[in-house]
Amino acid sequence: MKNNENGLSARHLTMMALGTVIGGSFFLGSSVAIQSTGPSIILSYIISGILVYFILFALSEMTVTTQAVGSFRSFASQYISEGCGFVVGWVYWTGMVITMSSEATAVSLLVKRWIPDISLPLLGSIIILAVTLLNLLGARQLSRLEGVLAAIKVFAIVAFIILGILLIAGAFPNVLAMNNSIFVSEPFFKGGIKNLAGSMLIVLFTYAGFEIIGLAASETKEKEKTIPKAIHATVFSLITLYILCIGVLLFLIPTNELSDSVSPLVSALNRYQLTWAETAMNLILISAILSTMLAAMFGIGRMIRSLVEDGLGPRFLKDKTEVPYRGILFSGFIMLLALYVGMLFPRVYLFLISSGGFALLFTYIILMVTHIRFRKVNGMPKGNVRLHGFPYSSFFTLIGLIIAMVGMPFVAGQTAGFFAGIALVIFFSVSYGLLKYFSNRKLYKVLVAYSKKPSTHSFLTEFSEEFHDVKASSKGAKNDTNNNEKNS
Repeated sequence: MKNNENGLSARHLTMMALGTVIGGSFFLGSSVAIQSTGPSIILSYIISGILVYFILFALSEMTVTTQAVGSFRSFASQYISEGCGFVVGWVYWTGMVITMSSEATAVSLLVKRWIPDISLPLLGSIIILAVTLLNLLGARQLSRLEGVLAAIKVFAIVAFIILGILLIAGAFPNVLAMNNSIFVSEPFFKGGIKNLAGSMLIVLFTYAGFEIIGLAASETKEKEKTIPKAIHATVFSLITLYILCIGVLLFLIPTNELSDSVSPLVSALNRYQLTWAETAMNLILISAILSTMLAAMFGIGRMIRSLVEDGLGPRFLKDKTEVPYRGILFSGFIMLLALYVGMLFPRVYLFLISSGGFALLFTYIILMVTHIRFRKVNGMPKGNVRLHGFPYSSFFTLIGLIIAMVGMPFVAGQTAGFFAGIALVIFFSVSYGLLKYFSNRKLYKVLVAYSKKPSTHSFLTEFSEEFHDVKASSKGAKNDTNNNEKNS
C-alpha cells in the first residue's frame, strides 16, 4: 500500500498494537508470575518494557529504511540468509496460528459458562470464521474495530486501578481501608533472583504481539513520523497500565491467594465481596481474546503474503490485492484444523500449543540479530527513527531474550514449549533444505531438456558466428569511415 492519506495513522497503529498485546496472558496468565515473584514483579514489567522498546525501535529502523512488506522476515532473508527468513517466517506463522486456535477454545469455554448446552467445536469454529471474515475488510476498517476492543481492555484496567485505589483508601462503606500491611508483609524479592528471572518469560508474553506495528508498517502514511509516535504511545501506555495495575493489586491481595485458574484482578475484587467482578471480567476477557485474535490474523495474513511473494510459500496463496485474502483464508482454515486436532488429540495439541511462546522469543532473537547485521551493512541511519545506544542496546536486548529462551525448561509449564519450539525450527529448516533441493533439481531438468532440443548450431558455434559477424560488420564500418576521410 502506498503512503497516502488513506494509510494507517499513529493512533490506528497504537490501538492495533494494544489490541494484540493486552490479552489473556495479562488478564489471566500473570497470576503465576506474581505468585512466584512477589512485589519484585514490577521490576520484571519495567525490564520487559525496556526490551520491548528496544525491539520495536530496531524493527521500525529497518522498516522505515528498507520499507520491506514482510517486515522482520524479509529483513532476516536480506541480512542473514534466505533460509533464516524462511524459518523465522514459518515458525512465527505456525506459532501464532496454533496459539490463536487455543484462544478460540478459551473464548468458547468462557461462553459455555453462560450457555452450557452449546457445542465447543461449533462455537470455536464460529469464532475463527468470524475473525477470519472480519480481517477480509482491510486494515483501516479492522483498525476501527480493534480500536473499540482495545478501548474496552484499557478501560477495564483503568477501572480496576481506580476501584483498587478507592478500596485502599476505604471509600466503600462496610469495607475497611487498606494500609501497607499486605504489601510490606512479603519480601520484595520473593523466591530470589531465580524466580525473578523465571518470571521474565511470562511477563514478556504479556507484551507479546507488539510486532504488529512492523507488519502493518507497509500500510501506514508518513512512516518516519507515524511509526515512532506509535512506538512511544504503545510502550508508554503498556508500561504505565501494567505497573499501576500490578502495584494496586499488590496492595489488595497477598500473592499466595492468587490462582492460575482465576484472573488476579477477579481474585483481588472478590476478596472484598465485589462478586459482580467475575462476570464483568469474563466479558472483558472475551473481548480481549477476540481483539488479540483479530490483530494476530492481520499479522499472519501479511506474513503469508511476504513468504509467497519471495517464492517461499505455496503459489496458490499469491494475492495481487492490498488485502491478502488468500493468506487470511488459508490461515483461518489451518486454525480450524488445529481446533479439531485439539479436540481429537489433546495431548499432541497441548505439546504444539506450548510452542507459541518459543516462536515469539525466537522471532525477537532473530530480529535483533538481523538489526545488528543491518547496522554493519548500512551504518547509522539518518533521522529520529533509529535505535539509540547501539550496539549496547541491541546486545543487551539480545542477551535478555536468549536468557529468557534458555530459561524456559526451568519455568513450570514451559519445558514442553521449549522442545516443541526446537522441533518447529528443525522441521522448517529441513523443509527449506528440501525446497531448495527440489528447486535446483527442477532447474537442472529444465536446462537438460533445453540442451537436448534439436539445433543446427551448438551454443559455441552460434556464439562464434555471431561474434565474427559483429566483428566483420565493425571492420566494414571502420573501412567505410576511413574511405570517407580519404575522399574528404
